Amino acid sequence: MVRPGELLDRFVARLIDGVIVGVVGVIINFVLGAISNSWILTGFFSAVLTAALYLGYFAYFESTRGQTIGKQVMKLKTVGPDHVSNPTLEQAVRRNIYMGFSIAGVIPIFGTLIGGLATLVSVIMIAVNINSDPQRQHLFDRFAGGTQVLKIG
Repeated sequence: MVRPGELLDRFVARLIDGVIVGVVGVIINFVLGAISNSWILTGFFSAVLTAALYLGYFAYFESTRGQTIGKQVMKLKTVGPDHVSNPTLEQAVRRNIYMGFSIAGVIPIFGTLIGGLATLVSVIMIAVNINSDPQRQHLFDRFAGGTQVLKIG
């Protein structure tokens, strides 16, 4: 029976994906720190690569397979506005755009805080939207034209 994905399932899927992408990000940032002798330059490249890594991971997997690794584990699938096919790459980027807010880290000293707060506010808004919408769509699903996460198992 296919039904809208619930908040807890979606949270666990994001947590799994966050650990996977986070480990890769830590390795990349460790290497960046080891080869650079400028904390400003390291911070700049780290912010850009981290934002690109997170946004790219979710956009690629959702647009090509409809599922990230975390969604596979939790038996969730992201579908496009037609509720059948995978979202397009543009739709997948739009629905995950908040994952790129860490790009604010390019601003020395306060950028990481600004990006972190923007992401936190987005996640809170997403949770509220998912729980209050009968189709379990959040603001960014609507921004992407009506994408939806479905429970498929």
